[in-house]
Parts: sequence; C-alpha cells; structure tokens
Amino acid sequence: MSFSTLGLSAELLRAIADQGYTEPTPVQFQAIPVILAGRDIMAGAQTGTGKTAAFTLPMLQRLTPGAGGGKRGAVRALVLVPTRELAAQVGESVRHYGKHLPLTSAMVFGGVNINPQIAQLRAGVDILVATPGRLLDHAAQKTVDLSRVEILVLDEADRMLDMGFIHDIKKVLALLPKGRQNLLFSATYSDDIKKLADRLLDSPALIEVARRNTASETVAQVAHPVDRIRKRELLAHLIKSGDWRQALVFARTKHGASRLAEQLQKDGITATAIHGNKSQPQRIKALADFKAGVVRVLVATDIAARGLDIDQLPHVVNFELPNVAEDYVHRIGRTGRAGYSGEAVSLVCVDEHKLLTGIERLTNRDIPKVVIPGFEPNPSPQTTPTPTPNAGRGRTQQTRAPGQSRDNRDKRAGHGARSAPKGGENQSAGLTKGR
Repeated sequence: MSFSTLGLSAELLRAIADQGYTEPTPVQFQAIPVILAGRDIMAGAQTGTGKTAAFTLPMLQRLTPGAGGGKRGAVRALVLVPTRELAAQVGESVRHYGKHLPLTSAMVFGGVNINPQIAQLRAGVDILVATPGRLLDHAAQKTVDLSRVEILVLDEADRMLDMGFIHDIKKVLALLPKGRQNLLFSATYSDDIKKLADRLLDSPALIEVARRNTASETVAQVAHPVDRIRKRELLAHLIKSGDWRQALVFARTKHGASRLAEQLQKDGITATAIHGNKSQPQRIKALADFKAGVVRVLVATDIAARGLDIDQLPHVVNFELPNVAEDYVHRIGRTGRAGYSGEAVSLVCVDEHKLLTGIERLTNRDIPKVVIPGFEPNPSPQTTPTPTPNAGRGRTQQTRAPGQSRDNRDKRAGHGARSAPKGGENQSAGLTKGR
C-alpha cells in the first residue's frame, strides 16, 4: 500500500516523497480517507505511529481549494496541543507537507514574546497550531479571529485533560463556529477521552490501531534492579560500556534532571537537561544539541514524554519510574518510532517495585528484569511508604521517592505552572457538540 492510493494530491505526494516516506502507517491508512471525506474522527493510536501526518496531510488537502482564506485574517484550521514541544513538532510537519501548497501557517505558545506572533496573525494564516493558554491570550487581545475555523484538531487530547486544560478548551470551543470538522487524536484511549468525544464529535469514525496503553512492539524493554544511590553510576556504566551515542533519560523532577545532567558531565558524558523551568530558547537549544549529537544524553522530565520527535532515537532510560503508569508508555514511545527499533531501559530500586508492577499491569506485559554484574541491589534495603490513590483523577498516584518533590509540569505551556482542577475525571462534563 502506498500514499498514492489514499486520494492525496500530487503536491502532497511530492512533499511526502521529499520526506523519504513511501508507505502509510496503519493510523494514516485508516484516517486519511475518512478525514478527506469530511467526517469527524476519534483516533486512538500508540505514540510514534504517525498520528501527526494522519491529520496534517488530509487537513492540508481539504483547505487547498480555498487557499488564501487566511489572508483575510481568519484562521481556517486550528490544531490545539498541550505543550510547546508538540506545537513545534506539529508546526514543522505542516510546513514540510504543505511546502508545495499556497497555504500559510503559524504557531503560538507561551514562554516567548507575543509580539512576533501578533504580527504573523495579522498578516493572516490558514492553519494555526496553538497551546490553549497562549491562544486565549490572543483571543483576549483580539489578535486572532477563530470565527471561520473549518477544521479543529485536538492532538494528544488525553494529555490536555491530564494537565487541566478542559476549561480552556471549553473557552476555545465557544469562539469557534458550529459547522466544522472535528478530529480528536489521543496517544491513549481512556474513558475520559470517550466522554470528551461524546460531547464534541458528530457521528465520528472510530479509529483504534492498537490496544489502549500498549507500548510499540518495536521497543525492547528491560528493567535493571539497582540500589537508588547507585543509579547514576549504573547509567554511566551502561552509556560507556554500550557506547551509546544518543540516550533520552527521564527523571521525576526538574531539579533532579538538572543535577543528573551535571553529574553525567562530571563522569565525562556530554549531557544537558530540558524541563519546565528552562526558557523556550534554552529548551530549543538543548533539543537541537541533542539531535545534532553535540550532547549524548538529554535528561528530561515528563514535559518531554510527548512532543519530542527524534529520528531513530536508539535509547530511552527511565532513571526514575513515573508516578503514573500511563506516562511510562509515553516516555518509551520516544523510541521505536516510524517502524525503527529502539530500547527502553528502566533503573528500578526497591521502593519502585510497585510502580513497575503497575506498569506491567497497565501494559499487560512482563518486563524482563536483568541484574547488571557489579550493581547487584542490597537484598534487605529500607522501603518508602506504599502508594496512595489519587482520588481526583481516576488514576493511581504513586508515592514520591524520599527527598524528592513532585515535578510541577508545564501546565500552561509557557504561562507558568498551575494546579489542575479537582475532579479531573468529570472535567469533560458540560461540553457541547462542536457542530
């Protein structure tokens, strides 16, 4: 099966070929014809399966007959995303795939000067990729016109719900016309997402190319039991002995991520950190240096669990397991993308055993445990208190490790951190359909 059988235009097929792709992924094969037909869709697919192109390509084609509409100052397609990194990734895809088409696009997100964004919007754009907080800032200043949006895309919708964006989403929906096409994409396919879809979508086509919360089969997973105090030493050993040239390492906290990057530097391993306390220019530089091979290790918090698209990334390391099992799926989804193989390594100390069990239960998969010679864990260490439930989310919230604080995620995508609303599992209540 090739892209030429999906009904895409010659200009889009040329752009796809320029990117080196020849065959659509399953989600692209299923979604593109349905979107081209003008239907709403609800698509659930594990991360790394090509969801971005699955909506970008048909969106570009549907907008092309009326290209130039953005020059009148009205946005014709709106893509809402939860983080700056994902906004940059989607915006890049729109530019690459639309380079042979007479369509304009822009990205708006926080953490950067708003004035250049205002200038772009006033010049007119057909396609706008935005984080909810900064988009509402523009709406309040009347620098964006959403009254003629023809296509709305909610990308990583589950992440937006987790980050407490439901109220912002409702405000954005109130600014949009009812007669539009709605496309909902989600890495995981939870009951909360179904509630959102029921209120937003009109007779949607349901596309699910993988079981819920499953990791890609192209990712080899392994857990190395080790004492907490020797994790950094073991990580350095794995990198050096395996001659790893590129590894994305996840830590729980912003402070922990920065400290680990500094320690790896002292071990003779080039490393940098990316997290919510970094400015947007710092985050852009860190990611660019990592992609270019200037640094071997990028240490990140869960802000990077989605939205980082790194070609053929070979290694992802959970230096600390995430507090929420679903985040493990998103983390390791940074490798094994687009059909390439990858390795996900977890360094697990005794007080993380319950976290690992929760991950295995969620993914319905036993992760092999391999003790590295010389790093055998103490057979009788002290453990931390057992996990406690997080009643507001409908998800299991695990206890933090000793001496560590919760990583306050970049919930407003550049507007500073804020607490998610209580009662998260009911946050979609009250949404009206988009039509």
